[in-house]
Amino acid sequence: MTDVLRRGRASLALSFFAQGVAFALLVTRIPAIQDRYGVSDALLPAFLAAVPVLAGVGSVATERLVKRIAPSRVLRWSQPVVLLALLGVGAGERMVELGVALAAFGLAVGALDASMNMLGVSLQRSYGRSIMLSFHAAYSLGGIVGASLAWVGAHWELALVVSYLPVVVVLLPAALVGSRWYVDGGVGQGAVAQGSGESGPVVFKWLLPLCLVMTFAYIGDSTVSNWSAKYLQDVLGSSEQLATVPYNVYMVTTLLGRAIGDFGVRRFGAVVVVRGGALVAAAGFAVVAAAPGAWVGMAGFTLVGVGLCVLVPQTFAAAGRLFPGASDTAVARLNVFNYVGFLIGSPLVGALGDAWSYRGAMLVPMVLVLVTLGYARSFAAQPDRYGDGHERPRTVDVGRGSNGL
Repeated sequence: MTDVLRRGRASLALSFFAQGVAFALLVTRIPAIQDRYGVSDALLPAFLAAVPVLAGVGSVATERLVKRIAPSRVLRWSQPVVLLALLGVGAGERMVELGVALAAFGLAVGALDASMNMLGVSLQRSYGRSIMLSFHAAYSLGGIVGASLAWVGAHWELALVVSYLPVVVVLLPAALVGSRWYVDGGVGQGAVAQGSGESGPVVFKWLLPLCLVMTFAYIGDSTVSNWSAKYLQDVLGSSEQLATVPYNVYMVTTLLGRAIGDFGVRRFGAVVVVRGGALVAAAGFAVVAAAPGAWVGMAGFTLVGVGLCVLVPQTFAAAGRLFPGASDTAVARLNVFNYVGFLIGSPLVGALGDAWSYRGAMLVPMVLVLVTLGYARSFAAQPDRYGDGHERPRTVDVGRGSNGL
């Protein structure tokens, strides 16, 4: 493996890490943001929904941008915008300033998520083996660091700008320096050219199964993120302190699962790993729904983290295999469904919990994750060119050995 690819992998992992830190610092300090700007409870959902909506717009815009410029350039300049927008959220004083900062954050996050995963897919192809989960493990690690820094800021009652400024001062120059070694597609043996040189159609009916899996995975993820603490405290009768534990455990198990997940893909193939992850996550939601007490419920949320952690990285990787001549376009379109799942998940569980029961509401993400089993073979799809120049999927065994991709 060339030094160019190794440096590209390390610099991209740093980008994923920085994104995890920034996003965690934003979402975990929402109460402090609300207090600083005087955002009412009625208006807060509109602000929160605007971020993923604008991120979807940013992802769609990135699809068009990478037809003219390399994804590495989009990533190089979108990451500083994300970090500066985070600082803007902490430094503003008026609600209009909060709106502008969140709008910039959302648009830049969409471009950042899409371009990061484009580079990850092309690097994986150049490596010739599964490495996609390692990038998302770096994101999970960043999320844990960001959440921990947010806890410190909240514990010491630090102003938002005081919490955010040191992080931006450290990560912004590090990201800019690291961006010098980003690697676009076409580097390494057997790689397929990406970015402005890609060609070939992205047929949505072939991409649709992966879009559904992405949506279902983020519905499950947002369920844990937004409802685990309330569920343990209100339904299972835990203390307020214990109720904060499941999400932290979920993040740690997500990190561990992604750190070792690439080895599982190389050994058993992507289809087996995705099916196993879906079954474990569904079992976790079933345990949560039936839990007699807080500790059993916490074990259920832990299983959810172990299972869900493999789905999103492997979905991006599968899109790259399905459309090797247009993987940037496929990844950008697929990335939109990240935000669709995020927008649907939390309101869906809340509405079902209020209208029915929160135990019953936990069965909905369980069923949706199980639906993933029906689409598991899409994760082994690889294009096959016919004489008419179109690409059609065929199933192969991927992830095994050094030439598994």
